[in-house]
Amino acid sequence: MSRYHEDDEYVVDEYDMEDLDDNMDYEVNDRDIGSDSDEDEYDYMSNKLQDTSAAQVRRGKDIQGIPWERLSITREKYRQTRLEQYKNYENIPQSGETSEKACKATNKTGMFYDFRRSSRSVRSKILHFQLRNLVWATSKHDVYFMSHSSVYHWSSLKSKKTEVLNVYGRVAPCEKHPGNLEEGFTQTQVSTIAVKDNLLVVGGYKGELICKYLDRPGVCFCTRTTYDENAVTNALDIYTTPSGAVHLTAANNDCGVREFDMENFRMTKHFRFPWAVNHTSTSPDGKLLTVVGDNPEGLLVDSRSGKPCWGVDMMPEKLLMHANEVEYNLTFENFKTFGGMERCTEASKETGH
Repeated sequence: MSRYHEDDEYVVDEYDMEDLDDNMDYEVNDRDIGSDSDEDEYDYMSNKLQDTSAAQVRRGKDIQGIPWERLSITREKYRQTRLEQYKNYENIPQSGETSEKACKATNKTGMFYDFRRSSRSVRSKILHFQLRNLVWATSKHDVYFMSHSSVYHWSSLKSKKTEVLNVYGRVAPCEKHPGNLEEGFTQTQVSTIAVKDNLLVVGGYKGELICKYLDRPGVCFCTRTTYDENAVTNALDIYTTPSGAVHLTAANNDCGVREFDMENFRMTKHFRFPWAVNHTSTSPDGKLLTVVGDNPEGLLVDSRSGKPCWGVDMMPEKLLMHANEVEYNLTFENFKTFGGMERCTEASKETGH
């Protein structure tokens, strides 16, 4: 990811649209709704926006709960205005238009999901227009998300929001581990989170890592992966190795990828690349690592040595590119098709791995 302070103009553009969303809420609430039925948009007793159910949507209510009939703008006009005014950010110029030409048209006839409920009172707050790995679903009914300076758990079954970790004040570890920063951190700006198997890991703009087991009180581990000027933690990946050990991979703007053994929070590997790393993914057998970042070419590397086995042109005709967030859908089948597995096997033989 580019240095985040250089992208302020794009952040402002996005929040302009969010301001319009807020204004829409104000416009509705300032009017005399004149009813206290279950279908009211605003619950004055609890002072919060009500949820929208599947039954209400089937009766014609907007899926987001927006009462367009009470507003001075229609849904169609609002959508048209957004498309005309929203300035989309692209690391690669014209990549959006290129992907539309190269990729197959989307088949919109399939039904993959059924709408069940929209909980507008539960809102995730995202500071940066690119760093959006701040919402994790660990089951069909459990969601962890970032809002302001806290990580929350939302249970859709109980319709209950619970604060899990607050990083606004001082956060310090309560366990003893090598490399643990006993002084912890204060007012951490969170850039990414990951949650898996009762383990929550929070990454910060200054290279912070905060680890907490959800079934234990307090924070287990705090460390700073780098003191580089451009230290943003772009992505975290929690995975289980073939031996059953839980590991964490952190991708940072300092061009580094670091792997940690979460049993003792010890860093086991540190790979460096010539550009900022935005995301990584480890193969099921633990032997391969995909690495993408501020470069049109993604890499498939040997997870033990960090040496590239294969490079993949990250253009739309090769891989599916999500133009809005400039993220890449990498699967190991893609690399297998391009000969990555064979190349990696040859590289492993050469390095003795």
